[in-house]
Amino acid sequence: MDWKAFNPRFCVVVIELPGVIHVTRNRFYKVQTTRSWDYLGLSSTSLSNLLNKSKMGNGVIIGLLDTAGIWPELEVFNDENLGPIPSRWRGVCESGEHFDGAKACNRKLIGARYFISGLEAEYGQPYNTSENDDYMSPRDSSGHGTHTSSIAGGSFVANASYDGLGLGTVRGGAPGAHLAMYKVCWRLYGGVCADADVLKAFDEAINDGVDVLSVSLAADIPLYSEVDHRGSIPIGSFHAVAKGITVVCAAGNAGPRAETVQNTAPWILTVAASTVDRSFPTPITLGNNQTIIVSNKTLTGQRKWLDRIRTNSYKYQFQGQAMFTGEDTVSAALVYPEVSDLMPPRNCESLSSNDDWMAGKIVLCFASDYNQSLLNDAILSVKAAGGLGVIVSRSPSNYYPYAMNFPCLQVTYETGTQILYYIRSTSNPQVRLSPSRTHIGKPVSTNVAYFSSRGPSSNVPAILKPDIAAPGVQILAAIPPFDETTTGAFAFLSGTSMATPHVSGIVALLKSLYPDWSPAAIKSAIITTGLTSHQSGGPIFAEGEPPKLADPFDFGGGIVNPNSAADPGLVYDMNTENYVHYLCAMGYNNSDIFQLTEHPVVCPSKQPSILDVNLPSITIPNLKKPTILTRTVTNVGPVNSKYKASVEFASGINVAVRPETLIFSSRTKTISFSVMISSAHNVNAGYYFGSLTWTDGVHVVRSPISVRTEVGESFF
Repeated sequence: MDWKAFNPRFCVVVIELPGVIHVTRNRFYKVQTTRSWDYLGLSSTSLSNLLNKSKMGNGVIIGLLDTAGIWPELEVFNDENLGPIPSRWRGVCESGEHFDGAKACNRKLIGARYFISGLEAEYGQPYNTSENDDYMSPRDSSGHGTHTSSIAGGSFVANASYDGLGLGTVRGGAPGAHLAMYKVCWRLYGGVCADADVLKAFDEAINDGVDVLSVSLAADIPLYSEVDHRGSIPIGSFHAVAKGITVVCAAGNAGPRAETVQNTAPWILTVAASTVDRSFPTPITLGNNQTIIVSNKTLTGQRKWLDRIRTNSYKYQFQGQAMFTGEDTVSAALVYPEVSDLMPPRNCESLSSNDDWMAGKIVLCFASDYNQSLLNDAILSVKAAGGLGVIVSRSPSNYYPYAMNFPCLQVTYETGTQILYYIRSTSNPQVRLSPSRTHIGKPVSTNVAYFSSRGPSSNVPAILKPDIAAPGVQILAAIPPFDETTTGAFAFLSGTSMATPHVSGIVALLKSLYPDWSPAAIKSAIITTGLTSHQSGGPIFAEGEPPKLADPFDFGGGIVNPNSAADPGLVYDMNTENYVHYLCAMGYNNSDIFQLTEHPVVCPSKQPSILDVNLPSITIPNLKKPTILTRTVTNVGPVNSKYKASVEFASGINVAVRPETLIFSSRTKTISFSVMISSAHNVNAGYYFGSLTWTDGVHVVRSPISVRTEVGESFF
């Protein structure tokens, strides 16, 4: 890879993406893609938040199974003020191509390995790193692994930005933690990760002594079962969790379609992606004289301002979204690809570098679909044809600014239509594009990202997935530099790959504060304290066509709320025995379960109910009759506590909790309760959503509930 020629300003990144027990065929996995920590309440200046209470994750080891390795020389991986490497650490810093293990690691990056034997065995020949712009080593060749690592546990780096946008101090969620990189993916066929390599990486990470595993990978739908050895993530994560290691995985980037969520095993903490309260408004000015900034117009109002612009006596200014950096504006003629009424309209995706009419002009186009790859190609085609910029009109539910050194602005269909009215109303339409600026706070709201995969789970609909949502849209973090002398380069990337290390960093903080908490306890604390409304009180929407109010299949327990997770009050705890209960409830035979657990298992003769798995959520995919399920909570708050239950649900769904009050003391730390759910609806319907909340007046322990009624025989 000619990394001197690698300029992040020109990047358009689409994130889609001890012994031998059993020999199985390889499968391949895909990669899943400054403000966020303050937004989540983890400002480094506050002395009372989780960040500082946990000493910034001091002593915790975050392992990352990622696609592209890491760039260790970056300033974000410096080990200044870090404590010693934990004595329990048994990992190595493996040398390889352009990666000297003796020099690459320090007290921040304490381990680095790469895994490729499985890929080469499946491929049938040695992997050619030169042809694929890659390194046969833990070194990062694409930026993905460096980016996710710096989000999870990067050190403080001041004055970081993307060419001035998002300026501030970059750091990871647990800047006091140590990092270990396990490179499992390679740039063959656009990026693949072999099952055998992923499973081997899990095994090494467990033996090395990591505390948290951050896995920004996801397989394609349809999913394999948890006991199918063609699925390395559920198998590897099971063994990690059995050793007390919390495993955090990406939900996938196949949203907003339902039943697309991935990494659905109940022992995994599955993360959806949400936006933050930051935008990059970019002025679009029509006409060539005086500027008038107005809001949406009625048809009569449109005619009035169009008449003024036709005479070139005024300008009309819109706000688009972009990452147009620099200090200079771009002014040029504004064009739109008009065609005959007998032909289909030319959308953005149809633009070609052979369209010489775009040379020297700024192009308005309308996107026809949420196909980011085709749209990226179209934008690059405008640039290749000599165009000076492009205004992309698309649904407001799915547009995010492009990080590229080319004026590419996004507007809603409504704004795009008004701009088109102007083009069609004058013989010489002109436009000026001004550089973007950074805006934080209102009126920008938090949404579940358009691309974030949604529930219900396609293979286990009775297990709520995703579990939680975290920032994953336009996240500024470190990437490999394009200049050999540079120790800091940053880029905005989006995807559940970026949301995952946010939660991994938070898990590291919780693990530092509560080293004896199990992975299930940590997961419960995160889910039951999630935010289901904006901090300002408004609802959270899920992007889509059209947008809708977010529900548990969009964001699980809500948006991650780390400070509340540090004091959850009650937790729904589980251990390996509980997960075996789940496997028996799924109907797997003893032999298949043994292949996963590596311990003899005998399921009870009467198959247990999957609804009794002690999760911090309740999901019933086929409620046919009144159903009773049980849960058990453990008090992790004040010893003497009294909690009362409250239920919120849609009309027609009845929920009864017994007992309605839980009283904890020094002798009573764990209490079980039952929940009976019934329906007054007499038709097969979609899901109804609600919640069960336990509160002692201080703590709010909320479990999301999802119920689908089913009457008689189902025809679906």
